[in-house]
Amino acid sequence: MNWFETIDGYCERIDASFWSEPLNAVTNVIFLMTAIWVLRRDGLNNKARALAFILGMIGIASFLFHSVATAWAGALDVLFILLFTLVYIFVATEDFLGLSRRSALGVTLGYFPFSVVVEWLTLPLSFLGSTRIYIPILVLISLYSLILNKRLPDVSKGLAMGALLLTISMFARSVDLPLCEIIPTGTHFLWHITNAIMLAWMIEVYRRHVISRTFDF
Repeated sequence: MNWFETIDGYCERIDASFWSEPLNAVTNVIFLMTAIWVLRRDGLNNKARALAFILGMIGIASFLFHSVATAWAGALDVLFILLFTLVYIFVATEDFLGLSRRSALGVTLGYFPFSVVVEWLTLPLSFLGSTRIYIPILVLISLYSLILNKRLPDVSKGLAMGALLLTISMFARSVDLPLCEIIPTGTHFLWHITNAIMLAWMIEVYRRHVISRTFDF
């Protein structure tokens, strides 16, 4: 694989130049802004801070991908999204479900076979394009929300809102190329904006849970 190969996978890009995707590149600042917003919140523990740091790194990696547009930058972008996903699964399993650290680690590692199965089951949804890889995350958030419905209703509602935001952002991502002739700038930048808000919200759901547990006598 040529890691320096240029990738043209978005409507806004018209050539291989650095600023060929201005909206897609600049809107990554939202990831940094939401990460800073999270870090300024009270009651953060080390897990929440780690998630906020990864959120900021997603923005930096995505900016690189939508500017230099190379295979290595795309891989870096995917890597930080995956890292956020894995850390959040671990956090949610340990602190929302109350499982041991070892069990939480096992569930986290189980994401890999789980995602393979879900992606296989959703093969008919080819119209979603590469956005289909995020369906396992959407399914997991929805599943945790259902499991926690009675035990932690506030967390359940928060996760449901996260699932809704992810659905909206996935829609914006999936119609980027199909609507390219109608919307020359594409819609991928809306994925950045909505997804950054969604990830920050997911950390906020966890922060609120930690605070409520601290004052639960």
